[in-house]
Amino acid sequence: MRKVLILDTSILCVWLDVPGMEGCGPDSDRWDKLRVEEKIQEEEKNRTTFVLPLASIIETGNHIAKSLHSRWERGTALAELIKKSAKEETPWAAFSEQSVLWSPEKLESLAIEWPNLAAQGISLADATIKNVAEYYAQLNCQVEILTGDWGLKAYEPIQVVSIPRRRQKR
Repeated sequence: MRKVLILDTSILCVWLDVPGMEGCGPDSDRWDKLRVEEKIQEEEKNRTTFVLPLASIIETGNHIAKSLHSRWERGTALAELIKKSAKEETPWAAFSEQSVLWSPEKLESLAIEWPNLAAQGISLADATIKNVAEYYAQLNCQVEILTGDWGLKAYEPIQVVSIPRRRQKR
């Protein structure tokens, strides 16, 4: 089963050294650059596919643009990840795979679902990342959302374990 790792804004900002965002997650599960890099290297060794959601790109770009320094360097680093995703360079998934999530029907569905999620305090970005995770789960992928946000992590699709059937004797 193919595994996909969906990168959330919080992790992306830590990985890219966005000023003021050097760590994420609660004290009991803190993510810093070293931990993120170790996780990325481990997943790359395991041939995991990395997914860069549009929401993560936009939010990370916003954080970079508002940072106090290193905007060009951090912007260049994010641009490189976007290019890798656009070109589907291993281990990155092609961004075009997610394009079905932006169809008129899917946007209408998001619009219907959004008010209930907003009432629960779930951001529109997190709602779209949740949809990306569900999309890959429907493709029978093992899905992990790499995030420091436990609220978003709770939306990680549960993997259905298929139990092999024993052959009947004839």
